[in-house]
Amino acid sequence: MSTLRCTNLQDTSGSNSSTTEQIASGRAKAWVNFNGNSTVAIRASFNVNSITDNGVGNYTVNLSSGLADTNAAVLVSSGGMDTGAVVSFQALGSYNSSTNFILSTTQIRVYQNTNNAVTQTDPHFFCVAAFR
Repeated sequence: MSTLRCTNLQDTSGSNSSTTEQIASGRAKAWVNFNGNSTVAIRASFNVNSITDNGVGNYTVNLSSGLADTNAAVLVSSGGMDTGAVVSFQALGSYNSSTNFILSTTQIRVYQNTNNAVTQTDPHFFCVAAFR
């Protein structure tokens, strides 16, 4: 068996490429697993440079390299809560000071609600992935 070693792979047109790191990490454009309880901390990630704690159950995932556009599919999961079932909500973008939603290719806003969908709460783990 032979081994092929390279830094980048391109399609035949040369317009689409992937690094070996992207292939090894999966084809999600970005993903993160972080602790949302107490001190927010990233456990593992790809193309995520930080998490901003905006308050109880409210986080912004900051991407290292932006997505091609704002049409990404964002998937979230969370758990390890002290009480009740949870509902997770995600959005590609952020809110400005007047609470107007702004689409973004570099941020993903995620929320964690209790089962009554009114109270936000900090989960023990939060996972976010963006595909485009």
